[in-house]
Amino acid sequence: MLVEVKIHKGETIEKALRRLKRKLDRENILRDAKDKRYFEPPCEKRRRKKKIAAFNNMLRQKYDFL
Repeated sequence: MLVEVKIHKGETIEKALRRLKRKLDRENILRDAKDKRYFEPPCEKRRRKKKIAAFNNMLRQKYDFL
């Protein structure tokens, strides 16, 4: 996967690095790389997704009637 950030004229390296980090965050490249670092059995994937869904539903219910 290729990610490019072109440096504009007069732009500092720090600003370009910030733009690169934002781009990586938006495309979830780093998260995918961390997830694929170790093998996760299918049962654990289902358990993790179920836990995330339950948490999101709890938040939805909590803030739904406010």
